[in-house]
Amino acid sequence: MSAPLLIDAQNVSVAYGRSEAVRDVSVRIAEGQIVTVIGANGAGKTTLLSALMGLLPFTGKISFPQTPGAELSVIARVEAGICLVPETRDLFGTMSVEENLRLGAFCRRRTRGFDLASMFDEVFLLFPRLKERRAQKANTLSGGERQMLALGRALMSKPRLLLLDEPSLGLAPVLVKEILARVVQLRELGVSVLLVEQNARAALAIADYAYVLETGTLVMEGPAAKVAADPRVLESYLGASV
Repeated sequence: MSAPLLIDAQNVSVAYGRSEAVRDVSVRIAEGQIVTVIGANGAGKTTLLSALMGLLPFTGKISFPQTPGAELSVIARVEAGICLVPETRDLFGTMSVEENLRLGAFCRRRTRGFDLASMFDEVFLLFPRLKERRAQKANTLSGGERQMLALGRALMSKPRLLLLDEPSLGLAPVLVKEILARVVQLRELGVSVLLVEQNARAALAIADYAYVLETGTLVMEGPAAKVAADPRVLESYLGASV
């Protein structure tokens, strides 16, 4: 039996004025999956994520099978367990690491069994450096630490699905490897992931399923290993001549 779907998006299109950034794109994300969307800069990856999160108007249909019949607002999406970590990370720079994490838990404060201490423990187990720097202001952290904080803050909302926009952006290769290793751990902890990445090689190495966008159009999809072995992907995204 296949895993339950968390998002089922069909024929989604997004336009900025007369310019169509995403055209008739369909994606599905199921429980227990890491799904990646790869493509060149400007392919429409971030626009697609923003539409899925409810941040941009779109045509087509985006449904949430675990919350049937609902047209979810951004806040309702978060409460339903869907959380976006944007490319810009959007941290509160003058607030401490701990204060940023507390804000991540805000939407869960009235839920049954809310235990802030245990939520901190879970994040600090995944990102020990955040525990070491819990009193430090976010704007004094390194790039890798800021990405860890952005992920940790999202995890404080107890998501079922994380939408990650370019988590490796601007990081040294050793930090990219560390961040993506944590993404794999998230799947093991029961958090599904939709990973948007320009670093196709790294994304395909950890994903279960992949979509390829070119100029706003879906041109390929399939199991990540199969997509990674496709000659077109090898030549265009993985730097291998065929």
